[in-house]
Amino acid sequence: MRLIQQAAIHLLCMLFLFVPAIIKGEEILPRHMTPAGVKSIKRGLDYLAKQQTAGGSFQTTQDGSTYPVSMTSLAGIAFLANGNTTSRGPYADQVRKATEYVLSQAQDNGLIAAGSENGRPMYGHGFSLLFLSSVFGMETDAKVRARIAKVVKNGIQLTSSGQSPMGGWIYTPGGGDEGSVTVTQMQGLRAAHNAGFTVPKGTIQNAVRYLELCQTPEGGIRYSYNSGNSTRLPISAAAITCLYSAGEYESPLAEECMEYVYGQFKQQKSGFRSGHSFYLNLYAAQAFYQAGDEYWNAYFPGQRDTLIKSQTSNGSWNGDGVGPVFGTSVALIVMQLPYKYLPIYQR
Repeated sequence: MRLIQQAAIHLLCMLFLFVPAIIKGEEILPRHMTPAGVKSIKRGLDYLAKQQTAGGSFQTTQDGSTYPVSMTSLAGIAFLANGNTTSRGPYADQVRKATEYVLSQAQDNGLIAAGSENGRPMYGHGFSLLFLSSVFGMETDAKVRARIAKVVKNGIQLTSSGQSPMGGWIYTPGGGDEGSVTVTQMQGLRAAHNAGFTVPKGTIQNAVRYLELCQTPEGGIRYSYNSGNSTRLPISAAAITCLYSAGEYESPLAEECMEYVYGQFKQQKSGFRSGHSFYLNLYAAQAFYQAGDEYWNAYFPGQRDTLIKSQTSNGSWNGDGVGPVFGTSVALIVMQLPYKYLPIYQR
């Protein structure tokens, strides 16, 4: 009995010693995450939560009304990246309402979009596949899972049938091809695959081939196959993440794209300078994180501090002039990568 009592006392003493560290968050924060970063994330999530309508969308802002499905899906991903699901976490209600809204916008032909989405519905479709597939992997309600599964399966079919003969996608299904929409579809398909859905192998292979065709002499990716040799840094960063998602970790294209993107990052020193910096960092952050510590350690601390300093007083970021829902969602996704909650963003 005395031994048991002594062991109990020893355990209590050990717990007492660790309490201050646990309270301060020193033992549970991921590497490179700081208390200031945690506070910034909380402010951003609170801002997004306030912008969501009763119907689940984010149409209270210009970007939300122009691209309702795209913005709702991106905001939903930001909440998921914080560890929330439709039934667990402080923002579970926001995830649930976003899921319901996106599901309600699925059309009979498989396209997930609210109206024309400013003439670019395939952006929303790709982000929706990513969001819904991620929710599916965490959902415990059988009826909700069945609804998500139907929409995702139809969405996969729409994406596959809408692929161009070259292997890419553009703003509308079957309308042609360009890099930014192509990478959105590839990442959506990968998330669906991760969630257990069947994705046609040929669709992914043709998409990889399209990116190979779009490579420039600099090693990056052009806007589209027929757009000349002008390298687009944001699309080049996005291509890396999609190549990694397709299992092309050591392909010459992935390595050359990384060399180009990382070279631009080092050359610009204070961080990427681009007219589409939020879009660029959304994908560059994923690429550097998945590529390993050498890249991530060089990139994230500076980007973290830049985002903290540029956050507005209401907790938002106005990303790329698109709007505050887009900017805030992207900033939160980047900031929360170290938490490793979403399989699509993990190493």
